[in-house]
Amino acid sequence: MALLAAWLGGSISKARGVVGRSLMGQPRLDVTVFMDYVCPFCYVGAVRLERLRDTYDLRVHWALVELHPETPAQGRLLAALGYPPEQWRRMMRHLEAMAETEGLSFVPREKTVNSRCALLLAEAAKEADREVFYALHWRLFEAYFAEGRDIGDETVLRELARTAGVPQATVSAAWREPRYARRLARNLAIAGAWGVSGTPTYLFNRRKLAGAVPTETLREAAAEIAE
Repeated sequence: MALLAAWLGGSISKARGVVGRSLMGQPRLDVTVFMDYVCPFCYVGAVRLERLRDTYDLRVHWALVELHPETPAQGRLLAALGYPPEQWRRMMRHLEAMAETEGLSFVPREKTVNSRCALLLAEAAKEADREVFYALHWRLFEAYFAEGRDIGDETVLRELARTAGVPQATVSAAWREPRYARRLARNLAIAGAWGVSGTPTYLFNRRKLAGAVPTETLREAAAEIAE
C-alpha cells in the first residue's frame, strides 16, 4: 500500500475527493478520474463532470490509463475487441443515446487506435499550463470521436498540440522523457489498488463510481463530500 499512500499524498495526484473553499467562494472539489482518450464513455463522462463547475471550484486529476494497451501501432478493428455481438449492439445504442443527450457528435469508425502517445502527450501537457492541458484534453476527444482522426499518429498529435498551445519542447519531451511513461505505469498500479476495472471511473473520497454515470449521480457524490 506504500505506492497508494504516496499517490494520495501527491500535490497534483490526489485520489480522494476533497472539498475546501476557493478564493471565488465556491467550495473546492478534488476528484480523480481514470480514463483514456479512445474511450467514448470517458468523453461523455468528462462532459458531464464539467457541469459541476457551476457549483464547485472543480479540480480534476485525470489519471490516464491505456484502455487497450495491446492495440498495435496501426490500430485494431473494433470487431476484434472480443465483445459478443448483442452486447456490442447494446453498448452502442446506450452510447448513441447518451451522446444525443449531451449534444456530442460521434463519427462512425471501424478501428480503434493505440492511445499511448496521446496519453504521454497529455501527461506532459499537465506540466505546461492548466489551460493548455484542457485545450489539448478536449481537442483529443473531439479529434478522435467527432472528426475520426488517428490520435495514435504522432503527426496528428503534433498538430493538435500546436493548436492547443502546447510548447514544442513539451511535445518532444512527452515521447522522449521516461518520467511520463512512469506516470502512466503508476496510474495503472493505483487503478489496480482501487479495484478499477474499466473507464471512466471516478473517485469521490472513498466513493467509487464506474462508467459514464448521470450528471445527477456526480452531483450527489460531490454533495456527500461537502456535508
